[in-house]
Amino acid sequence: MANTWHLRCACRALAGSGVIIYPTEGVFGLGCRFDAPEAVNRVLRLKGRGYRKGLIILINSIAQVEELLDLHGMDPDAWNRTWPGPVTWVLPASPHAPHWLTGGQPGLAIRQSAHPLVKYLTGRVGPLVSTSANPAGRPPARTLLHARRYFPEGVDYFLPGRLGGARGPTEIRDAVSGRVLRKGG
Repeated sequence: MANTWHLRCACRALAGSGVIIYPTEGVFGLGCRFDAPEAVNRVLRLKGRGYRKGLIILINSIAQVEELLDLHGMDPDAWNRTWPGPVTWVLPASPHAPHWLTGGQPGLAIRQSAHPLVKYLTGRVGPLVSTSANPAGRPPARTLLHARRYFPEGVDYFLPGRLGGARGPTEIRDAVSGRVLRKGG
């Protein structure tokens, strides 16, 4: 389990535009600060996928990313009922949302996690880009050892800790249509 030293090391790596692996609700995540384009590109290279799919942004509060969203006319009760928790919402992106986060799509995927380590990181460092810790097309890592085997190079810090109670990646819902885009684990 992560202690204060591990958390400080993870925060230091993130603050320096590093890439880390960390536990989330159901799988280990591969991520970096959302405002570090070079680090985001490194995450995508490690993952082996292009930016056009868009990326999930982990937040501590919606206020951290409000300028990237266009929430006019949206009912916040939809996501407020599921946050903090293992549901990612695709919310309408504002014109200020960088294309490397949206993938050129009209929405931005946001999750306010209930995982204590994710809450700590997003509270200290700010929003994080998050994708499952696995090369594209491979099963997500559910142990830190599995993540290390997937990524023997290119990751600045591996944060130890337990996964939350989910059995896999989080559910993704579209806030405009209400559709479930990916069932949760």
